[in-house]
Amino acid sequence: MSSPEADLPWDLPDPFVIDVVVTPEQIDVLGHANNVHYLAWLQDCAWAHSRARGIDADRMVALGAAMAVRETRMTYLGATFAGDRLRVGDWITACDGRLRARRAFQIIREADRETVLRAVIDYVCIGIDRGRPRRMPEAFVRAYGDDVRSGRPPSARRG
Repeated sequence: MSSPEADLPWDLPDPFVIDVVVTPEQIDVLGHANNVHYLAWLQDCAWAHSRARGIDADRMVALGAAMAVRETRMTYLGATFAGDRLRVGDWITACDGRLRARRAFQIIREADRETVLRAVIDYVCIGIDRGRPRRMPEAFVRAYGDDVRSGRPPSARRG
């Protein structure tokens, strides 16, 4: 059975996907969605993906660790406008099982199936108490690293 994502031109197989609709409040003086909203959509997707893998904010606090953004690279490929329906896709593409993880993102406009943004975000595990790098808890390694270490393609879905 095919998912709606299978029919879109994703860069990698089996993305974790959220839906976004561009609102009039997100439009800037140039008449399109302001770039700050793209970053928020990526963050929303990453959080939803983490929750789907069993790591929500409460779990991070309980473990005393979090994945903090180290570097973000975004390539804007097209403008979006009020009313545009977007699919924000996310893959965990690297996890060293110690400190670092990486996610790739792609945003596709549904109407014309055009990719409007690609991004990569590098994360580092930090201790919440001091904000300093620390080794990932085993729960993070399982949630973020199993697909990467197994050699399976990046995947949002389990089993």
